[in-house]
Amino acid sequence: MNDYMTASAGPQALHGKSDGALFLISFVFVLAVALAGQILFLKWRNWFPGAESETSMFKSVRAGVYTFMSHLN
Repeated sequence: MNDYMTASAGPQALHGKSDGALFLISFVFVLAVALAGQILFLKWRNWFPGAESETSMFKSVRAGVYTFMSHLN
């Protein structure tokens, strides 16, 4: 019974891990761009859809990554 439960949960668990990995990689990339823009005094929030109205850097990065990931489906 344990093998059956593991086998049926495998693809869903793998899909969840890949989404998490994609979010983490995207978050690190967008955060690096945001930090570079912040250091150079650029208006970087306009570069990422969904991040324009946020006030915090991390909330803006998260909004930009969520917008990017929503276009992948």
